[in-house]
Amino acid sequence: MPSTPLAPPPLRHHRLTALRAGTVCGLLFLALLALVAVRWSPLMVLDRTVADTLHRGAVTEPGLVHVNRVLTDWFWDPWTMRALIAVAVVTLWWRGARPLAVWVAATSLLGTLAQQGLKSAVGRERPRWPDPVDSAHYAAFPSGHALTAVVSWGLLLWLLRRYGAGPRLWRGALAVAGVSVVGVGVTRLYLGVHWLSDVLGGWLLGAALVGLSVAGFGWYERRGGARTR
Repeated sequence: MPSTPLAPPPLRHHRLTALRAGTVCGLLFLALLALVAVRWSPLMVLDRTVADTLHRGAVTEPGLVHVNRVLTDWFWDPWTMRALIAVAVVTLWWRGARPLAVWVAATSLLGTLAQQGLKSAVGRERPRWPDPVDSAHYAAFPSGHALTAVVSWGLLLWLLRRYGAGPRLWRGALAVAGVSVVGVGVTRLYLGVHWLSDVLGGWLLGAALVGLSVAGFGWYERRGGARTR
């Protein structure tokens, strides 16, 4: 017998709010992308200043470097974030919310493709150090760790809100999401593998994708798409 669908959402989604938020973040990302592409001097100076300051501290704190590497390579690694999304997608599919499962999976995949495409197109070099404390591959802009964390946690929070998460669960998830999103950005900077604008770019693009995805699914349902209720 087919599985029982998930409980219906208690409230209608605020499609316009999601659309506005996604649009604003998208426009901010495009502005930042342009500044990075033309190597706008004030931004380059800020990036270098932040990177130099953090690196000077990192080379004298091997214990803290180890903690940051564990966090960024395991807890907040993009594959860990994608695994969380995979669990959510499988759960949605098994419980009968298949259009939503496909939508969430497609959004996560789009985030991966977008950041890889942009890295290749921009071709920005990562910070270089005579005494590096960590290493990373591929180009720098935008940060894949930062983008994946925002996309993954944004989608998970959307699903929790959609299906009526209780106040305690919602506050706990919001706290974990906030720590993860900010924390992964800090680790990438502290370990000297990204510029500040790389992390900001990842956050903005991730938020744009989530906002537009939420708005898009709301439009799909309103137009008579397959209901997840």
